[in-house]
Order: sequence, then C-alpha cells, then structure tokens
Amino acid sequence: MTTPHLTDLLDRYATLRDTILGLEAERDQLGAELKAALLDGKTVQTDLYRAELRTSTTIEYPLDRFRECFGDAATLEVATIDRKKADRLATAGDLDADTLANLAVKKPRAQSLVLTQVRA
Repeated sequence: MTTPHLTDLLDRYATLRDTILGLEAERDQLGAELKAALLDGKTVQTDLYRAELRTSTTIEYPLDRFRECFGDAATLEVATIDRKKADRLATAGDLDADTLANLAVKKPRAQSLVLTQVRA
C-alpha cells in the first residue's frame, strides 16, 4: 500500500518532469531557429547574452596508422569492441551469433526512475 506522503512525492515528481519536458522541447525549438539564423549569417545579442555557433570536434586515431606507429600490442591495449558492429557482423554471418551471445557480459550502469501513465 502506498502512503499518502509517497503519493504526494510521485505527483510532484510527475508534475516537474512534465514541466521540464515541455521546457526542453521549447528550448530545442528556439535553439534550432537561432542556429538556422546564425548559419544564415545573422547575429543576435541581448544585454546579457550573445549567440554564436561553435563546432564540437572529436579526436579519432585511424587504426592502420596507429598500428603502424605503435605496433600490435599497443593497438590491442587501447582497442574497444563496438557492440553494434559486432551484432551486425553476427547478423551478416561473419561472427557466430551464439558464441557472441555467450561472450556478452551485462554491466549495470545506473538505475532510472520510470513513470508510466495509469489509466483511470
């Protein structure tokens, strides 16, 4: 049985979640409009803020060149296995799907609080 206090907490949590989701959707829409304007060469600024576009970058090391420079042992040491790519190879028949499934180790990352609507 749920206590009244927990019911109140759940109601407040759901209200905040719904409010935040609405605000995030509005923020995303406004951001898309501002990005489009900035890409079109426009500038926008208020007394407090100036909007500008910055490009994020990631650094990758080409496998073949890394291997040439540092050798097989170092390459194996830093290599990671991409689960989605491995699954695609198993689906294509390049890897044995049963062996891959038996090799898999599931590690918990975090617990999430999930709300589902209750039909009255």
